[in-house]
Amino acid sequence: MEKIIDINTIEAAKSWLTPSFDAQTRAQVQDLIENNPTELQESFYRTLEFGTGGLRGIMGVGTNRMNIYTVAMATQGLANYVKMCNQGVELKAAIAYDCRNNSELFAGKIAEVLSANGFTVYLFDALRPTPELSFAIRHLGCHTGVMVTASHNPKQYNGYKAYWSDGAQVIAPHDTNIIDEVNKITDPAMVLSQKVGEIHIIGKEIDVPYLKMIGQLSLSPEAVAKHKDMKIVYTPIHGTGVKMVPDALGDYGFTNIICVPEQNVIDGNFPTVVSPNPEEPEAMKMAVAKAVQVDADIVMATDPDADRQAIAIKNDKGEFVLLNGNQSAVMLTYYLCRRWKELGKVTGNEFVVRTVVTTKLIEDIAASFGVKCFEVLTGFKFIAKVIAENEGKLKFIGGGEESFGYLVGDDVRDKDAVASLCVLAECAAWAKEQGKTMWTLLMEIYSQYGLYLEDMISITKPGKEGVEQIAKMMSDVRANHPKTIAGEIVTEVYDYQSGEKHCGGKIEVINQPKSNVLQFATDKGTVVSMRPSGTEPKIKFYFSIQAPLSRQTEFLTVKEGLVCRINEMKKELGLV
Repeated sequence: MEKIIDINTIEAAKSWLTPSFDAQTRAQVQDLIENNPTELQESFYRTLEFGTGGLRGIMGVGTNRMNIYTVAMATQGLANYVKMCNQGVELKAAIAYDCRNNSELFAGKIAEVLSANGFTVYLFDALRPTPELSFAIRHLGCHTGVMVTASHNPKQYNGYKAYWSDGAQVIAPHDTNIIDEVNKITDPAMVLSQKVGEIHIIGKEIDVPYLKMIGQLSLSPEAVAKHKDMKIVYTPIHGTGVKMVPDALGDYGFTNIICVPEQNVIDGNFPTVVSPNPEEPEAMKMAVAKAVQVDADIVMATDPDADRQAIAIKNDKGEFVLLNGNQSAVMLTYYLCRRWKELGKVTGNEFVVRTVVTTKLIEDIAASFGVKCFEVLTGFKFIAKVIAENEGKLKFIGGGEESFGYLVGDDVRDKDAVASLCVLAECAAWAKEQGKTMWTLLMEIYSQYGLYLEDMISITKPGKEGVEQIAKMMSDVRANHPKTIAGEIVTEVYDYQSGEKHCGGKIEVINQPKSNVLQFATDKGTVVSMRPSGTEPKIKFYFSIQAPLSRQTEFLTVKEGLVCRINEMKKELGLV
């Protein structure tokens, strides 16, 4: 049966057959119209929008694809909005890009458009990590910035993260206002193209202060000096981390950094992994193998744009174990808070931040050291928002999210894997100085605060139909909240879209921006959350449960019990 294409999709496709588009693009669109209705529908049924990560999509022709036209039109909309907000001043913008196919091409196009709009543009001379772009915006006093990346998405994706003058990704009202301006750009002919502002190529002049800033985050230099030869295996998974992480670790004082040569190769096809996502164990496989071969102390990895990090440490049997994003965030938070306390830097005005789907263990740790903890929606831009709101009043120590993103210090306003890995390496050296391993340190944390176990299931629903299915799943649960989950009584329901918390028959207001997130808390302290991804065609379910751990030797037994409880919940919710 022939697929019926929406008339609006047909009209959108035909608009790309005009002379505003190059001959190759027109030929590709014509081929879709004549021969591939399914791909035609997916390519033109909507216009890419800014989600939690900005503009992101599969590369190809069409309004719903990443290409030089959608990139140029989005940039024109961004430029128009920035000009509206900053009238009468000389505008500046910074641009960086990662290892993905077409990233350098898209970055060049963005630079051209911003220059044509009168911006002085600072374009990196080669690929750089996302956090360095955030740093550059603040360092250079820019009004906006763009990072060309699709983070950890599969190789067919690329994307576009838009930043504001504070070095953070755009948030309300800027995000929706930018979308409004982008939507007004309906033809490439509306994009300015004649160079007006200067385009400066930058590199070392940003690298040096960025690395210096990271070095100043050190809290235990004496431990690093004593254990500088600690074996660290690191992989950039073909991405930007190769440009900065080894140098940053070297500046910290570590001298024995062992790379994975095959994955040091910059390649947007990510030939050695199924997916360049450090959340997935397969992406760390080669690095762990190298670590076993050389008997390393710790394994480290970054995703393609080096804003997310992952580590593997040796357990009590000497086997490498991958830490999940919650565990690495816990290790960072504990180390930072403890060392701040030991160094006399905690005055009662310090804080950390976690997202609503990140382990509450972070909150418990912070409280034990007299440090405040703020809770925000998923998306690092909300962590940056809290930092900005408390600037000059409270001191930010660190903050993160379960998806392997963490930020130490406030000179960058996005997750920073480069700095986080340096601090994690220092934590390992600090533990070693006390005769401990990272594993025994983690066990000590669980013994003191309780064993928290988190899990996440991500269900992919691609295309237009997938978007509709995900929306229905959310609306169905929203209309019919579960009363129990695997025998545990649901005592609190948080609906971040309506902004309401339901508890004991009462309704309270949630003081957070509106977001399509549902969260259920039980009488046993379990938290189950569900939300659609803002950057991928997925719906995600998060589980967080806990139990006391009286002795470290009981870790596996207690953990097994928690795993069984989570599996019961998954079955009851129809997820397995």
